[in-house]
Amino acid sequence: MPLPVRMLRISDRQLSDMEHNLWSGRFSSATIEGWGAGAASVGVRYRGGHTRAYPKRSFEVVSSKGTRHYNAELDDPSMIRNALSFWFLERIGVPSPSARHVLLALNGAPLGVYLEIEAVDADFFRRRGLRASSLFYAVNDRADFRAAPRASLLDGYEYRFGGRAERERLRGFIAGLHRRRTPAQASAYLASRLDIDNYLRWLAGAVLTGNYDGFDQNYAIFGNRSSGRWSMAPWDYEGTWGRNCFGKPVGADLVEIEGYNALTRKLLSEKAYRKRYKKLIRALLGTAFTERSIMPRAEKLHRDIAPYMRAERLARGAYAGFFDELQTIRQYIRDRRAVLYRDLKRL
Repeated sequence: MPLPVRMLRISDRQLSDMEHNLWSGRFSSATIEGWGAGAASVGVRYRGGHTRAYPKRSFEVVSSKGTRHYNAELDDPSMIRNALSFWFLERIGVPSPSARHVLLALNGAPLGVYLEIEAVDADFFRRRGLRASSLFYAVNDRADFRAAPRASLLDGYEYRFGGRAERERLRGFIAGLHRRRTPAQASAYLASRLDIDNYLRWLAGAVLTGNYDGFDQNYAIFGNRSSGRWSMAPWDYEGTWGRNCFGKPVGADLVEIEGYNALTRKLLSEKAYRKRYKKLIRALLGTAFTERSIMPRAEKLHRDIAPYMRAERLARGAYAGFFDELQTIRQYIRDRRAVLYRDLKRL
């Protein structure tokens, strides 16, 4: 089945301004076709960290109907790792963005295959029936829940919504992690403020897929109005399934079974939570994290974009390496399973 097409149109003046101000967060006026009947008025800006200067740009597109990201996925020779990761995380019970491959054109000129990703925002929660009281993005590696000296405990976070009280609540939660308590008090503190099941599943997802950058950045933390606790959602899972965020091959043992960050250390230092996490990892190794479960989805994603990959001339070596990537992912699953079964014995 052909990929859906999205037609983005930006005036020459605004496009020139975007190119001359590559790192600006300002939105430019544009229209997009393919979201429904006719053209929708939208705002558009470039997105990404080190990828923003790549020749194939990624975009953030906002409208009254919500926000979507168009990722060039230039560092991933398979172009499917983000999509496969979000699918996997959703399967194991973590609220995750929906994602699909599309063909994107700019002012009539084809840009190639992109991954269209649902933004984690207020609409994301409404669509899932989740009552979010606040939302923060972990945008750099200071979002590791440490209490080390810094200007603010929220330095690593980008505030999205919720108000001053919610900012203070998150700051207080992080500060409270580092106060001295008995084991029973520490366990009660975490249980009253953190959705433990959600956190352990999010942690397991990052550990299983090998997302080295996913523990102290590249996640969203949100207040759940129904429970009054903090919950997690993923974003940016390109550096997974045997490659890092620059597309370089990495070993299946790169990420420790415990993951990283100060909150995880606090949580797993409690015997009951460590036992619960160990049980979860073992269960997922027997069900969701198997070749039989994952590879059909990987093969479908790969098959859907294969006819278009020869035209991906800007993607560095994408076509040459594209057809080897399914085996890379398959081998990662095999090797990662062996590593985790070994490490379960010491957890």
